[in-house]
Amino acid sequence: MNTTITFSHCFDELIKTEDTKPKPVLCSECSSGANYDFTPPPVHLSFHFQNPSPYVEQTKLNTLFQMLKLLSSPHKTQTLNPNKPFLFLSRLLSQSLSSNPYDYDPPFSPASKPQNPKNKKTQNADPNKDPTTQPLKSDLPFDFSYSYSETPSAEPISFRESPKFSPFGPGRLDRKWTGTVAPAKQEVDLNRLAQERKRVLGDPLSEEEVAELVERYRHSDCSRQINLGKGGVTHNMLDDIHNHWKRAEAVRIKCLGVPTLDMDNVCFHLEDKSGGAIIYRHINVLILYRGRNYNPKNQPVIPVMLWKPYPPIYPKLVKNVADGLTFEEMKELRNRGLNSLPLMKLTRNGVYVNVVDRVKEAFKTEEVVRLDCTHVGTSDCKRIGAKLRDLAPCIPILFKDEQIILWRGKQDQEQDSKCIDRS
Repeated sequence: MNTTITFSHCFDELIKTEDTKPKPVLCSECSSGANYDFTPPPVHLSFHFQNPSPYVEQTKLNTLFQMLKLLSSPHKTQTLNPNKPFLFLSRLLSQSLSSNPYDYDPPFSPASKPQNPKNKKTQNADPNKDPTTQPLKSDLPFDFSYSYSETPSAEPISFRESPKFSPFGPGRLDRKWTGTVAPAKQEVDLNRLAQERKRVLGDPLSEEEVAELVERYRHSDCSRQINLGKGGVTHNMLDDIHNHWKRAEAVRIKCLGVPTLDMDNVCFHLEDKSGGAIIYRHINVLILYRGRNYNPKNQPVIPVMLWKPYPPIYPKLVKNVADGLTFEEMKELRNRGLNSLPLMKLTRNGVYVNVVDRVKEAFKTEEVVRLDCTHVGTSDCKRIGAKLRDLAPCIPILFKDEQIILWRGKQDQEQDSKCIDRS
């Protein structure tokens, strides 16, 4: 069906079809004014149908007669916006249809669901009553640190970032961050701590129980595994261990990198900080048992570090001239070490369990030892030298091109130290 509607005053031409939308064209009189009073003029309607059905013809005729009746009757003066000419027509149609509701059947539209008003938070709420703003209180008896096994014993001489920036976040912990540790506020009762740990561990495991746990957790495809890297026993690792203990009796720990130089130190800190027991140790693989009477509901509060703090600045590891040597002797030892064959070659994130024993054996016949640490990294080279200084013991005299030169020291000093130990 095609219907043509012509307005004599406001529209030059308005064509409405079933396929196209109305396209109004304003005349010169309407385009000049913004808002003005407009009384509908007489309207000439001309229409024709193409093969209409009786129902469609009757519906269209009713609609057109209602429009004609409305436009021919007197109306109140209304305001017409020339930029929106169809707004006026839509209002007239709504008024005409609302006068006789039986002649107009609107299409069905589902009622929109009423929106529940959002509960606005009171601005005068007390922030002290909000549990999310309260700092965490942990009853763990030790000082919090980023790494418990790899922190140097020497005191730092400076900090790369201000100690006021706590890695636990501002106001999230009731302990003050000093730059390296967050010391505990309460004094530790060692006797009570030992009794509590003994109660959680319970009776010692039998050989059959240990063999069953080892067979279950020692394989590389075990899902209860934690990787221990060059950071050693870190603070966030304790939270990972207790999370595994919620669903498993033990956890497999695979150690790689610098911490494997001193596995005894790693085992000590794992047992001391977590409260468990090492029931299996093979090269760099450990199995940490939680205890017979472990209750996940009584898990201690372990605040998580949000970022890794910048390591502080420590004293130089290598002196320009070692104690007891002259500059020429020091230079000679360094050249001899660089020109000697490497004792062994270390790989990045490797297993260094036998390095200390190899260095001790080499010092029985050699005065200077070289370790080839190509692709290991400068930072790891210095970590290895610092650990060998205390474990061998020896004196690092040069770090160059990822090569470590170690000096065993003077024999007189070693003999004097042995005499002091015997006495």
